[in-house]
Amino acid sequence: MGSIKKLNLIINSEAIFSTEDYGKPINEQLSTILRRNVTKDDYADIASRINVSFSTIRDVVYRTNSLTKTNAKAISLLIHAAFENSIATKLQADGDILFLDELLKI
Repeated sequence: MGSIKKLNLIINSEAIFSTEDYGKPINEQLSTILRRNVTKDDYADIASRINVSFSTIRDVVYRTNSLTKTNAKAISLLIHAAFENSIATKLQADGDILFLDELLKI
């Protein structure tokens, strides 16, 4: 399975966030999931791609800065990266489980 991170993916942040989401911190559950599944390289790649600073993205994820229409695109791309990364982690864990299961059957 190849990554689509290098493609020019277009994500519609308006479909992800509603008008009520702007001007306040992101949902706590979303913050936790993003922190768990996104790397600093993901932050840096997205920041340079859409011209939003790394620190702004980080502050929104850590809920010390509010979501705006400007940074919502970055957060939407982070959501996509977190989704991809969580699938990769699950697949890797499944493979590890199979390997370890075989070792334990000795």
